[in-house]
Amino acid sequence: MRKLQGAFKSLAYSILNTIYPLKCPVCKRPSNSLLYSPICRNCWSGIKRYEGASCRICSEPFTSDAGDICGRCLMERPPFAGVITYGLYSDTLKEAINLLKFSSVKRLAKPLGMLIAKLDIPQVDMIVPVPLSIKRLRQRGFNQTLLIGRVVSKTLDIPLSSELLYKKKETLPQAVLSASDRARNLKNAFATRSRLKGETVLLVDDVMTTGATARECSKTLLKAGAGKVFVATVARAVML
Repeated sequence: MRKLQGAFKSLAYSILNTIYPLKCPVCKRPSNSLLYSPICRNCWSGIKRYEGASCRICSEPFTSDAGDICGRCLMERPPFAGVITYGLYSDTLKEAINLLKFSSVKRLAKPLGMLIAKLDIPQVDMIVPVPLSIKRLRQRGFNQTLLIGRVVSKTLDIPLSSELLYKKKETLPQAVLSASDRARNLKNAFATRSRLKGETVLLVDDVMTTGATARECSKTLLKAGAGKVFVATVARAVML
C-alpha cells in the first residue's frame, strides 16, 4: 500500500511539475521531489551531518582540533546542558531553511524536522519550540520552529509543549546585531505561562549563531523549574 501511495504521489507531482514547472534554487534544474520541493532530490541528498571539530558545549564549529570548548563558553558557561545540531548553515541546508522561514514553503518543515529526529537526542520529557513575538508571528503567519518541533515530536513520540514558552517583548532582528548586542537585545525577552517540576526540556530552533536566543530561553525555562535544558537545531552558523 505504501509503495502504491508513493508511486501515486510521484505521478501526481510529475503532472503538476509539467503544468507548473519548478526549478531547484540550488542547481537550477527541474525539481523532482514532492517532499523537498522546490529543492531537487539530488541537491537534498548533498545535505550532510557536520562531523568536524566543535565546542562540546554549544557545538560551535572549530577550524582545528586544538580545543574542545569555545571562548564564549569559557567566558560564561551557558545555562543549557548541551547543543545538538545537524549541519552547517550553508549551501542547500541554508537554502531550505530560508525557503521555509522567509518564503513560507512550509512543506520543508517535515524534512528539516526529520534531520533533527536523526540526531542522538538525550532522554527528555518535552519539546519546546523557540517562540516568535506576537508582531513577528503576525507578519510571518507561522512559527517555523513550531512546525519543525511538531515533526520531531511526532517522529520521536515526545510531547510538544507549544504554549509554555512565549516572547513577551518585541526585539530587534538578531541578524543585524553584533554578538554582544544580541545578548542585550534578548535580555528578559521570554517568559513561561506555567511552572515546571524538574522536567528535562529539548529546546528546538532552526538556526543557532551566537547562541543568545538559546541561552535566554534556557535561562527562562530553568527559572520556571526545568531540571535541565538541551538545545536541538537544524543548523549551526559560524560566527566570524
